[in-house]
Amino acid sequence: MYIRLDRVHRAMPVILGGFTLVAIGVLFTWDAFPRYFPARAHDFLAAFPLAMIAFAYLVYQTAHRPPFRELLKAIMLAVAFVFWAANQLWPGLRQAILFNDTAIALFVLDVFLVMIGWPVTSPDESFAETYVAPSDPQVRKRGYPDETHQ
Repeated sequence: MYIRLDRVHRAMPVILGGFTLVAIGVLFTWDAFPRYFPARAHDFLAAFPLAMIAFAYLVYQTAHRPPFRELLKAIMLAVAFVFWAANQLWPGLRQAILFNDTAIALFVLDVFLVMIGWPVTSPDESFAETYVAPSDPQVRKRGYPDETHQ
């Protein structure tokens, strides 16, 4: 069962996500002013937000206590971000291409699983999908009960 979090349980993932957004700002600052940063700083600046958002997403998911298959899918997505981060951090490493290809495969698999509806659970309304159970009254587009069918 999907659990909607209160402010206390939402705080840690939001704080981690905030640090990640700050890191994105620093990355774009490097893009605008690379001469003000140490050599090879871009590798770390690109890898850090990818690894951080993977960690933040796992914290977010575990706080929600999703069903096992959804947690497994969240872990797969986080691992994809970590492989992408590894590719950014160590681009000269012989395994960098494998890291990148693994990230691509996991991202593609994640999207494919979304497209086929796996795992079969109630869609998450936070992703702009509205779930209407077959026993629910007819609903208009915005999710409000249709007064004409009462």
